Amino acid sequence: MNGRSFLFVPGDRPDRFAKALASGADAVILDLEDAVAPEHKTRAREHVRAWLASGNRAIVRINAAGTPWHRDDVEATRHSASALMVPKAETPADLDLGVPTIPLIETAAGVLNAATLCKADTALRPAFGSIDLATQLGVDHHSHLALRHARSTVVLASAAAGRGGPIDGVTTALDSPDVLAADLDHALALGFTAKLCVHPRQVAAVNRAFVPSRAQLRWARAVIVASADGSAAAHDGQMVDLPLVSRARALLAAMTPAAELGMHDGPPDQAPA
Repeated sequence: MNGRSFLFVPGDRPDRFAKALASGADAVILDLEDAVAPEHKTRAREHVRAWLASGNRAIVRINAAGTPWHRDDVEATRHSASALMVPKAETPADLDLGVPTIPLIETAAGVLNAATLCKADTALRPAFGSIDLATQLGVDHHSHLALRHARSTVVLASAAAGRGGPIDGVTTALDSPDVLAADLDHALALGFTAKLCVHPRQVAAVNRAFVPSRAQLRWARAVIVASADGSAAAHDGQMVDLPLVSRARALLAAMTPAAELGMHDGPPDQAPA
């Protein structure tokens, strides 16, 4: 499942569903879990079921296995959702729902089992849940340092399973572009290729961040030219061999017509991430 921005919408707010689709997010996640109070779970499930039954497409975050709402969430949405996001995923059994899943890795056990989760037959691409994990570990969910190992573990697990770059967790600061930018820079540096969003105002910045810059694309095109005959070559004082050529091709492949609209210059001396 491709995409850079994944926007959560509370399942008990059907008035926001269409607005979320129009936000520019690559994917919308109708949330039946954290965004919905226990007394509203049944009503939220019915709102989501009815909206999907009308032909609309979205991911659904169901409630976790072991909760009173899990089974009903799965049965109500499994045949109409684009995928089910499975919170607190810890074992492949959690993903054995007969439909495509996005394992939300947000517990210590989930991180330690990330490689197995990512290899599950239904798993499309993992997502990282920073807030729940930080709460379990007793650390600040804003801290890049405290969660760096866990994030990198999810990135490695996803790559080893051939699932591509995972989806980073949310930024809770809604009125601080600098905080969002710092979180995006950190996620990019570690190998994430998408991010969960909690407000439409975050979508544009997230989409821009995960588009290669013009400087990166110039580098990629120059590398392809320098290695045209298939042998190792030098470009801009650096050795260019097959791994760098593969990286260059990946950058160029990431550029769709829609992505080109969000291109940014980047620093003049920006190197590929």
